[in-house]
Amino acid sequence: MKSFGIAIVGATGMVGRKFLQVLEERNVSADRYFMFASEKSAGSKMNFMGEDRSVIELTKDNVLALKGKVDYALFSAGGGVSKEFAPLFAEIGATVVDNSSQWRMHNDVPLVVPEVNREDIFLHKGIIANPNCSTIQAVVALKPLHDAFGLKRVVYATYQAVSGAGRGGYMDLTEGIKGAPPKKFPHPIAYNVLPHIDIFMDDGYTKEEWKMIGETRKILHLPDLKVTATTVRVPVFYGHSEAINVEFENPCDRKSLLEALSNFDGLKLVDDPSTALYPMPIDVADKDEVYVGRVRVDDSVPSGANIWVVADNIRKGAATNAVQIVEELIKAR
Repeated sequence: MKSFGIAIVGATGMVGRKFLQVLEERNVSADRYFMFASEKSAGSKMNFMGEDRSVIELTKDNVLALKGKVDYALFSAGGGVSKEFAPLFAEIGATVVDNSSQWRMHNDVPLVVPEVNREDIFLHKGIIANPNCSTIQAVVALKPLHDAFGLKRVVYATYQAVSGAGRGGYMDLTEGIKGAPPKKFPHPIAYNVLPHIDIFMDDGYTKEEWKMIGETRKILHLPDLKVTATTVRVPVFYGHSEAINVEFENPCDRKSLLEALSNFDGLKLVDDPSTALYPMPIDVADKDEVYVGRVRVDDSVPSGANIWVVADNIRKGAATNAVQIVEELIKAR
């Protein structure tokens, strides 16, 4: 295999640092690594793969100077940065995996969770979108159920950690516990829940809710799937939880539901009501799997189920999923 290089854009941010951690843990050994961040961080050092590496300022000239040296670029620097710089990295020959919402719903950009739609990776034209954190864990749990019973309708209720709002959200909880007023959120998050993630749309849904609806349909290749969502921020640092109600085309029972969920890559079944065993955010922190439990038949419809899905939103919900995509691209070299 010929040599290759990886760039991390937004390397000093919360997800950027997690990119580096996951790359190290999974031993993704490139010949060249390039850390990009804003002017404020330029010139600082980051220890990665046993070496201190200088952070490069993200400018057009600095990117163009690396033509032929970057094969893969992991982005987590916001939609505006991705809009400007992802095409530039693609222009110099890199395949971009972007963690922002900028490209997710573009028709010619694959939206990928490797366990669910790995084949879509290879349809890219230079940019691959990493889905929303709450969508990633949901579709990992929904895919085996769809394969077994056929999805008809999905109802999401999420309980999302403050780290999903970046460092500002994390600090609102940290400082809010001490009595400080919020800076990131419109209301206190400490000892509270906020039924409000991202901006409100004209129809009363939030942008986060519409992300989950549209992304679920795109990833599963079910454009007409009936989906609705309510997304809620809760006072938890790491780990999104989701109560998902599903209606199926075909009959199911608890045994067949458990069987489908227990034999799917990347999914871990934790379900024993007799011992109060079920997934919780505190148990999934810094883990890559999606955890599912509280599996029940929903007798209020002809064929339906309720499941409880939990995952680390910064790992599988962002960094790990993106790194998995790069791993698949490397394998195919």
